[in-house]
Amino acid sequence: MTHWFHRNPLKATAPVSFNFYGVATTPAATKICNDLRLSRTQLLELFTDSSCNPEMMKNAADFYFSLLQGFILSLDDSSQECKLRYIQNFKWTDTLQGQVPSAQQDAVFELVSMGFNVALWYTKYASRLAGKEDITEDEAKDVHRSLKIAAGIFKHLKESHIPKLITPVEKGRDLEARLIESYIVQCQAEAQEVTIARAIELKHNPGLIAALAYETANFYQKADQTLSSLDATYAGKWRKYLNLKSCFYMAYAYCYHGQTLLASDKCGEAIRSLQESEKFFTKAEALCKEYGETKGPGTTAKPSGHLFFRKLGSLIKNTLEKCQRENGFIYFQKVPAEAPQLELKANYGLVEPVPFEFPALSTHWTPETVAAFDLTKRPKEDPAKPKPDEEVKPLKEPNIKPQKDSGCQIS
Repeated sequence: MTHWFHRNPLKATAPVSFNFYGVATTPAATKICNDLRLSRTQLLELFTDSSCNPEMMKNAADFYFSLLQGFILSLDDSSQECKLRYIQNFKWTDTLQGQVPSAQQDAVFELVSMGFNVALWYTKYASRLAGKEDITEDEAKDVHRSLKIAAGIFKHLKESHIPKLITPVEKGRDLEARLIESYIVQCQAEAQEVTIARAIELKHNPGLIAALAYETANFYQKADQTLSSLDATYAGKWRKYLNLKSCFYMAYAYCYHGQTLLASDKCGEAIRSLQESEKFFTKAEALCKEYGETKGPGTTAKPSGHLFFRKLGSLIKNTLEKCQRENGFIYFQKVPAEAPQLELKANYGLVEPVPFEFPALSTHWTPETVAAFDLTKRPKEDPAKPKPDEEVKPLKEPNIKPQKDSGCQIS
C-alpha cells in the first residue's frame, strides 16, 4: 500500500568557513577547521541529493558531528565548558517561518539545528519511499525504520541538547518544545500507518487493526493539539494534515471495529460502527479539500485523490452494505442511536522512537589540538563597522514526481 505524508521544508543555513586565521596555530588545528568546513558542506549537499540513502546520511552526519563536538565537549570529562564553544556564529532558518534566520554564536545551536535537519531528512526519505506505487516489504521496513530513527533524533535533541542552549528558544521556532514534540508524535503515527498497512495485507485480526488505527488517530490528534497555540499562518497547513489523518484513522478504527462486532453476531452495533466510520471519512474528505486550499509551508498534494484514501472509502461502503444485507436477512437487530465507545488498546505494533546518541568525539581532537587554538589572537571587532549579512538561501529540495494513482507530490 502506498502512503502519503505531509512534509515541511528543510532548514536552510548560512555558509560557515571555519577560517580561524591566527587562532588555529598548528597544522593539526588547521586541518580540523578544513575538515569541519568540507564535511558540513558535504552533509548539506546530501540533504538535497535524491540518491542519498540512510547509510550515506549516517556516515556523513557522524563524521561532521564527531568533529563539531570538539567545540562543545571538554576532553577531560569535567563539567567545564570547552573554550571553543562560542568561537563561531551560526545562522539557521526554520521549517515553518520562511527564510528569516535565527543566529547564535554557539556550537550547541549548530549541533541541534543540523541534528534537526538530519531527522527531517529521514522523514523525507521515508516519505519518498512510501509514495512508490509498488512498495516492497523491504522498502516498507525501511520506511518504518527511518521514521523511528527520526523520532529518536528529535527526542534526543529535545531532552539532552536543546536545554543546554544559552539563548532561550523563541516561540514558534523549530527548537521549541511544542514543535519538537509534534514532530516526534507525527513520526510515531506515520510509522504505525506502515504497521497497519502490513496488518491489513496479512489479513490480521480486525480487532488488532481497529486498535492500532485508534491509537494512530490519537497520536495525530495529540500532535495537532500540541500545535494549537501556534500562529495559523505558518502552522495551519500542518495542522490540517494532522487533523485529517486523525479523522482518517478514526474511520479505519470504526470500520474494523464494525467487522469485529459482526463476527460476534452484533450486527446492529456493527452497522452503527460503520455509520460512524462513514461520518469520520466524510470529515476527512472535507479536511483534504481544506488542506489543499490552505497556504503555508509543506507538501503540495490532493490527498483525497490518493490511492490509500480511495481504498478506505470503498472498504467502508462495502462493509456497511454487507452488514445491512445480513441484518435484513438474518439478524433483524435494532441499530443503536449512539456509536459504540472505542476503548481499544493495541498490544502489538505500537511504535517507540529508536534511541539516538551523537557519535563519539573524533580522535583528531587531543589536548594538544585544543591548546593550539589561541583565542587571544582573535581579531578585535570594530563596533563602528557593520558585519556583512550572509544570505541564507533555501535548500533546493528534489522535486519528486507523483507515482501513478498517488495524487500527491512529495517535497
